[in-house]
Amino acid sequence: MTTPSKEVAKTSQIRIDVHLNKENLPVNIEWDADDADFEGKESAKGMMLSIFDGLQQNAMRIDLWTDDMNVEEMNLFMFQTLATMCDTFEKATGNKELSDEMRDFVHHFGHKANVFGPEHQH
Repeated sequence: MTTPSKEVAKTSQIRIDVHLNKENLPVNIEWDADDADFEGKESAKGMMLSIFDGLQQNAMRIDLWTDDMNVEEMNLFMFQTLATMCDTFEKATGNKELSDEMRDFVHHFGHKANVFGPEHQH
């Protein structure tokens, strides 16, 4: 297996606009990216951004959601985010056993948060 080059071949930007009310609470979140497969800005009700500082060995995050995001949407958002984190962890580490354990918890969370339809079987 070859090691990927660290030479920068391209730079791409992701832009996030957070529109705040007088109380500094998000009322709208819009985003776009240079490499997106759409034109213009997309609207979002919530976002979670995690950044790992390798020097400080510290995870930093920004969690925002608008006031019109209801509890059911937040439950689904958290479920989907946790599920994709399991896939990311497995892809990055190759640790399928621990990833599967994480998936078991996410499935449990999905049941507790009522994100599955009535046809879902455990």
